[in-house]
Formats: sequence, C-alpha cells, structure tokens
Amino acid sequence: MSPDDISNRVGVSSTSLRVLVTGASGYVGGRLVPALLERGHAVRCVVRDPRKLEPATWRGQVDVMQADVAEDLSEAMAGIDIAVFLVHSIGEGKDWAARERDIAENFRRAAEDAGVRRIVYLGGLGDDHSELSVHLRSRHDVGAVLAAGTIEVVELRAAVVIGAGSASFEMLRYLTEVLPVMVTPKWVDTLCQPISIRDVLGYLIAVIEAPDALGGILEIGGPDVVSYAEMMAIFAREAGLRRRWLIPVPVLTPRLSSLWVGLVTPVPAQIARPLVDSLVNSVTVTDHRAEILFPFELVPLAEAIRNAIGRTAVGDVPTKFDDASSPIWQATATDPSWTGGTEFTDVRSAVVPADPHRTWQAVCRVGGEEGWYRGEVLWKARGLVDRIAGGPGLRRGRRHPDRLSVGEPVDFWRVEDLEPDRLLVLFAEMRLPGQAWLQWTVEPVAGGSRLTQTARFRPRGLLGRVYWFAVAPFHRLVFPGLIDGIARHAVGEPTGVLSGPNPTEAP
Repeated sequence: MSPDDISNRVGVSSTSLRVLVTGASGYVGGRLVPALLERGHAVRCVVRDPRKLEPATWRGQVDVMQADVAEDLSEAMAGIDIAVFLVHSIGEGKDWAARERDIAENFRRAAEDAGVRRIVYLGGLGDDHSELSVHLRSRHDVGAVLAAGTIEVVELRAAVVIGAGSASFEMLRYLTEVLPVMVTPKWVDTLCQPISIRDVLGYLIAVIEAPDALGGILEIGGPDVVSYAEMMAIFAREAGLRRRWLIPVPVLTPRLSSLWVGLVTPVPAQIARPLVDSLVNSVTVTDHRAEILFPFELVPLAEAIRNAIGRTAVGDVPTKFDDASSPIWQATATDPSWTGGTEFTDVRSAVVPADPHRTWQAVCRVGGEEGWYRGEVLWKARGLVDRIAGGPGLRRGRRHPDRLSVGEPVDFWRVEDLEPDRLLVLFAEMRLPGQAWLQWTVEPVAGGSRLTQTARFRPRGLLGRVYWFAVAPFHRLVFPGLIDGIARHAVGEPTGVLSGPNPTEAP
C-alpha cells in the first residue's frame, strides 16, 4: 500500500505521532510500520528477537526495543502517544487463550502507567451474543481486557483478511488450487465479509491518526458479503482455474477439517483448528460506524483476490502470516520466498578434495554422453516416459561435453542460472505435475571444496504431491550416485566422499 494510496483513503496526516507497534515482525505489523513511517510518524517496535527485523528495508528508521509483551513494558511505553496491539498467540499450547488475556492486561497497565493516549487493537468480527468459537471468543476477550481500564481503546474487528501471504488467503489459495473436488463441512455456506489488507491498513492508520476520541468497537469489512463456497468460486475464476465442485457433508468435524487443511495448505493443524472452528460463525458487519467515520472506497473481493494472486506470482510479498515469532511456524512453513507455494527438496552435500574451479567444471559435465553416473536405467526409463507423455525425454543431449551456458538444454533440463565456480541451476522441461530444479553450489573449504546438490520440486495440485512421494524412493537410488560421480570427476579418481541425504519440505 503506497503512501499516495493511504492519503487518498484517509487524508494527509497533520501531526507526527509517536507510535508503538507490537507484532512488527508479523503479517499486519510488518506492513503497518512502513506506512506509518511514510506518513511522518516516529515508530517504536517491540519484538522478542530484533534479528527478525533485520531484513526489513525500514529497519534503520525505527526504534527497536527487545522485550516480551508478557513482561515489563514500562521502558517500551515511555513517551508513546498511540500503542498498537497486534499480538496473537493462537495455537501456542493448550492455555493460549488465557495467555492472550494476561498479555493484554499487562499491555494495558503499562500503557496506562506511561500516559499513552490510545490503544489500537485489531480483533475479529462476530456477534458477542452468539456461541462464538474459542478463537473468536479469545479475540473479543482480549478487546474487553484492553478496554477495562482508564485508557481509550479502539478495537477494530475484521473477518477474513485477503492479501498475499495472509493465513486466510493462503488457506483459500491452496484448497482451491489443489482440490478440484472438495468434500466439505456445512460451514462452506456460512456468510463472511472479507476485507483487503489495503483496507485494514487504511482503517488502522485512520484510527491511529484520528484527533478526536473514538473509543469502542469499530466493525470493518469489504463491500462484499459472501459464503466461503462463493469465495472459493471467485478465487478459482480469478486464478483461471476450472470450476471447483464442493460436496457438503454433515459428518466432517472441525478436527478432521483442520487436519486436512494442515495437510493440503501451509497452515499447520495447530493454527487451522481454531480457524476452522471459527468458520461456523457468521462474521459480517452489523454496525456501520467505521464506514461513516472513515468513508473511503473499499476494495471489492474479486479485486483483492486478483491483487493477492498477482503479488504472489511475482514474489512481491513483503510480509506473510508465519513471519511472527512462534514455535508453530518453525517447522511447518512451506512457501520459499512466497513465489510459488509448497516446495519439496532433496539436499545432499560432499566435501571434495579439489579446488572449487575443478569441482564446478565436473558439475558442468552432467548429462548427455556423460550421463547421470548412477541408475542410468532409471534415468532412461524416466526419459522414455517423458517422451511418451510428449516431453523432450533424454534425446536432446547437450551441445558440448563440458561447457554450459544459460538457456542451453541438458537432456530434459535447461540451464536456468550459472555462476562460474559457484552455481549451476537446471530447470526441468520434462512433463511434470509441477516445477522442478536441480541445483549445485560450490564453496571453498579447507582442503578442497564443499559441493551441495539440491533437487527442488514445487507440486501443482494433489497429483504433484502424490508424484513427489511416489518418486522419492528412486531419488534415494540416483541422487547419491550423482553427487559422488561429480566428486570423482573433480579429482580424476574414486574417492571416499560421503554424501548425506536430507530430504525435506523446505521452509
């Protein structure tokens, strides 16, 4: 969201404020901070691990303070005008909801003691008088705890946030892309009012900068009220997918749904469970005070989805839902650089008693007449299958036995990237339910060089995932021989090089 876009929505800021932002390493906070800086505000970020902010382009423009929001915040709150609460502990242990309330009370008391003028909190939509899910009830309870003191609190309540990298969008994207036919629970007919991340930021900034007291709850949503089934249909249309068929059944429990979501999407089951539980609650705007106070034009759902798809496709995703520090994310995130979805890898390394130049030259001899060193029958069988499927197979070979250039074919691969003495990346042009790369990196070490070989695969749909696990046993036969063969070529004779398999789903 550009400064001009914000100004067009909420006007130009007339006063520079001192704003404290918690959750600055998270999805919303990581986008709010640069927007505040562009509008001339002084920003202080409270984070548990300051290293999380090092990659941010705005890191040098903010005051970063290391602190735990559950502990002493007196120093962090000193001199602050507006404190923004964007902390969420969803899924972190059995008592995460109680922990959230304790954190909120600690935050409020510190803000009161420091004389902070206003707390701004982003919570979740839902009718307080209905039977809310644990997730939504916790969001409301946090708002109530923050508002229980003497300080002014503005609680913005939103439903599904649509933006590249948001948890809601990634669940929607993966489920719709991967599954052309879905057996779904009844909640696909529940109504919700999605909102673009651009509009969420617009409302947050408008509330932060509001000169007069606002106090209370402001419900925010986009211009469209849809069911989750309709939202999936809109995504499919904007993504150019064929019609998705949904088959609702009454016996699919939230637990089973969350396990399926955890399997198919990058959102782990610990997070998916409370989110799926919340889908039984209708989350639409019933109080339109926010629209009256801040009457800027809202982004339609189809446009918001289109924007998110476009930014995801080119890797232009400044923040994502698993950016915030949490033990849940550390072993489950599956989108490398957010440029294309889940990526499976098979990583092997070897220490080669040869200098990097000789090792890299050996790498550049793979394929063609030289072959792939081990499991030639398997390589040829794969080439035959590829030819039958209409792919190039192994028949193209390579132009020169030991020299390569970017764009040159190597059997059913093509050279995508090449850095002399350091890197070679081959892109697979074989028929696949996804995209595949074979990559080698060479780095100098004592006594020679370290060679790292990485096979990468980005599956397309459910078939792509099935394919990866089906061929994994063959990888264990051919990939060790491939890296050992390269190492032997580098030294000109058999060596005792060790290669270690580490097949992983890359974070």
